[in-house]
Parts: sequence; C-alpha cells; structure tokens
Amino acid sequence: MTPIIFGLLVEAALYTVVISGVSIVIGFLIGMCVSAARLSSNRAFAIPARVFVSFFRGVPLLVQLLLIYNLLPVIGINVPSVVAAVVGLSLCTAAYQAENLRGGFASVPRGLLEAADMAGLTPFQQLLRIRVPIAFRLTLPSLVNEAILILKASSLVSVVGVIELTRMAQNLDTSLYEPLQLYSAAGLLYFIINRALAFAGTAAERRWNWGRA
Repeated sequence: MTPIIFGLLVEAALYTVVISGVSIVIGFLIGMCVSAARLSSNRAFAIPARVFVSFFRGVPLLVQLLLIYNLLPVIGINVPSVVAAVVGLSLCTAAYQAENLRGGFASVPRGLLEAADMAGLTPFQQLLRIRVPIAFRLTLPSLVNEAILILKASSLVSVVGVIELTRMAQNLDTSLYEPLQLYSAAGLLYFIINRALAFAGTAAERRWNWGRA
C-alpha cells in the first residue's frame, strides 16, 4: 500500500471522526432533553419521550438511516447525504444517551436539590449547575462506550452515499484489488481512534475523581 493510498484512508478516518463527533454532541443535547422529559410527572412529556426511546432503540440503525434519507425529500427537505447521516446517528445515539442520563439524573441526591431550593436556585439553574454535572460524571463511562459504539456504527452511513472510512476502503478495493491490506488498514485506524477515545474518557474520569478528592 502506497503512502498516498494510506493518506486517503486517514482523511476518510478524520471525516468519520467529525461525523461521529458532531452526532454524539447533538445526540447528547437531545438525550438530555429526552431524559428530563422521561423523568417528568407530566404525561404529555413523558409518553412521547418513552416512544422516542423505544423506537430509536428498537429499530436497527441501518433502517433508520435509510428511512431518514428517503423521508426528508418527501417532506420537502433537500439536504446533503452527510446531513441525513448526522441526523440519523444523532437521533439513534440520543435514545441511548437519554437512558444513560436518566439513570444519572435519578441518582442526584435529593438533599442536594432541597438545599438548592433553599438557596433560591431556579429549576433551570439547578439543572445546569447541579443535575447535569452530577449526571454527566456518573454516566461518563457509559457515555464514552456509547460514543465508541456510534463511531463504529458510523460505517453504516455509507449506505446513504457518505464516503467515510469503510466506504473509502471499499472504493479503493474496486480499483486496487487489495482487500486484505485496505481493510486491515481501515480496521487499524478504527482501533486507534477508539482506543484514543477510551483513553480520553478514562483520563477525564480519573481527573474528575481526583478533583473531587
């Protein structure tokens, strides 16, 4: 494999990281809203949130991507395939992150929230200053695992025409006929990215715990 070919794989890997990273961040924001809705005593919020989680956790990601990619033009929304891919990945990971965060929100000490009430903090201030930081710290390992899963699952976005790492390896194989080298290189790049992500998550968790100590 020439340096130029490997360089193309590296560029595709970086594109994969960008797509996955954007999807994970958007999914986290959506997941926070969904988890808060699921914990709400108002059924008008809790029931739609439960349906959202059930659907996006129960339907295969491949089907979700194809559905979103074909649905958007039908309702008059014409966007590049990469946008449809990000939407699909974001909604999928949001459902899983919502469940992780729901457990974190439920674990926030009640006494701490009562103290915040006595201090005069509004519900929104409590959410930003107390509930979200604590829930994030408690669920950080699960969120990192979900990020790794989404990064690996991003290989499915090739079905909607996005040329990420897996699709790049496939395209190169059609002309070079070197499947073993190409897919080995792609697998190595996935491994390196995921190990870096896992290391960053572990380092952040240790730093957070050290800071608390």
